[in-house]
Parts: sequence; structure tokens; C-alpha cells
Amino acid sequence: MNWMIWLKENEDGVTYFRWMLDAWGWTLAVAGCSWLVGVTVGGFMGVVRTLPNSPWLTRLGNVWVELFRNIPLLVQVFLWYFVVPKAIPAMQKMPGFLLVVMALGFFTSARIAEQVRAGIQALPRGQRYASMAMGFTTFQAYRYVLLPMAVRIIMPPLTSESMNLLKNSSVAFAVSIAELTWFYTQAAEETARGVEIFVGVTIAYAISAFAVNRIFAYFEKRLQIPGFVVAGTGGGH
Repeated sequence: MNWMIWLKENEDGVTYFRWMLDAWGWTLAVAGCSWLVGVTVGGFMGVVRTLPNSPWLTRLGNVWVELFRNIPLLVQVFLWYFVVPKAIPAMQKMPGFLLVVMALGFFTSARIAEQVRAGIQALPRGQRYASMAMGFTTFQAYRYVLLPMAVRIIMPPLTSESMNLLKNSSVAFAVSIAELTWFYTQAAEETARGVEIFVGVTIAYAISAFAVNRIFAYFEKRLQIPGFVVAGTGGGH
């Protein structure tokens, strides 16, 4: 194997190592922006699915989850990239990067919405009743009582989902977004050094996923309430 391939320049005068770093940046950008969309939309949909006396909002949340969770991710990327701009002419000038972010973000939002719903419903009903007895509005009950506790419960699955999103960003290569997987296909073809390129890309993905894991582990520890253990983990309240 020839590891010096990383120091060689491509036909644009850029070393393959520098090219990989640029592609790595696009991977992180796609994953990061999609995560923001997924958490924002997914959090909202997860909350509305637990609202009392709001059947229409609950149905909206259920439809959203079932729609985006049951269509394969790659199909959704193709739909957003090729079909939606045809149906909505105003979106034809939208960059492909944003279309992929929307596809990944909405796909992830359906999964996060389910986690948020499960986290809220895992709380004892007395939490909601106590907040109502104190005179809180529904918004205040969620803002100050239910969501802070639910976030602590869903941190482990949210960590896994965020790591999966980073790996799922590789589907962006299918529509020629210059991220890591796209870089691998191009560089391996140009250099005929698929093993060396594959190892480098794998290391980049592994470092990224490990960093996400450590970041969420830090916040999970910071958010932990002393003396509080989520039911079902072997402790008590």
C-alpha cells in the first residue's frame, strides 16, 4: 500500500488529504444542519402528540411521524432533490445542499418526535397534574416541568440518533454533494488506491461519531439531577 497518496495532488492541484478535509467539512455541515432541523421539528411534533384535548394536533404529529419514518431515507432524498422542485417551481433555485438537509432533517425529526413522545409519557402523570394544580398553563407545564425531565430521559437514544444522522449523511453522495462518501468514490477512481482512501474516510467517520458521543455524554452528565434515576434503570426517585 502507498500511504503517500494522501500527499499527491489531484488534477486541480489539491492534495487528496486536503480534499478529504473539505469533504469532511461538508459531511459535518450536512449532519449539523439536519440535526438542527430534526430536533426543532421533531421536538415540536413530539410535544403535540402528547397534548391533552388537542386531537387534531395529535393526528398531525402521528401523520408526520408515520409518513417520514416509513419511507426509506434514500427515496426521500431523491424526492426532495428531483420531485419537489418540479412540483414547487420556487424551490428550483434552492441549493442541493439545502434540499438534502431538509430530507435528512425531516426523516430524523420523525424519529426524534417518537423519542420525545415516549420521554414525556414515561413521566408519572402526577407531574402534569401537579403543574396544573399550581396554576401553570399548558405551555408553562411543558416548559418548566415536563420537557426538562423528558430531555434527561431521552438523552441516550438522542445520542444514538445523532450518531446515526452523521452516518446517514453519506446518502448525500447520491445527489453529488461533495461529502466523505462522494470523495471516496471520486478519489478511489482517480488514484486506483481504494484501500488507502477507504481507510482514511473510515477514520474520519469514526472520529466524528466518537466526538458526537462524547459531546452528548458531557451534556447528559451535566443535566443529570443528583439522586434522580430514570425508572427502569435499576434505581429510584
